[in-house]
Amino acid sequence: MSKPVTPPITADVIIEVSGGVVLIERRNPPKGWAIPGGFVDMGESLEQAAMREAREETGLSVELTALLGIYSDPARDPRGPTVTAVYVGTGSGIPAAGDDAGALRVAQPDDRSVGLAFDHRQILDDYIEFKKTGKRPNPALMLSRLSKH
Repeated sequence: MSKPVTPPITADVIIEVSGGVVLIERRNPPKGWAIPGGFVDMGESLEQAAMREAREETGLSVELTALLGIYSDPARDPRGPTVTAVYVGTGSGIPAAGDDAGALRVAQPDDRSVGLAFDHRQILDDYIEFKKTGKRPNPALMLSRLSKH
């Protein structure tokens, strides 16, 4: 039996710090600001990958507090289909851009002036709703977004 061909898996973390969230400016295409995160290594859990990527890209230690959702729109990454688990966490330490991050900033999640990569605007909108209501994104709503492509 052959192995199934599946999209790569990533883990992202919305890091809460100083009344805002941490964004990194990507050094590599696609350019733009992004929620810290990256690809899961073999033998690593999603949670371990999320915390590792956060530390590598921001210098922060992160305590994960919630799973916001799983994002799997095949068009979410211009490099090809990926699936990501997006966590919410609190950061401690001094933020500093590292690894794939060219720069780092703490922004308000509703700041629409920031040009975000991937589907990160939608993810931050879902985060804002989660913070207001405590409810995670509805899978049926996420599916309806896919049907609009």
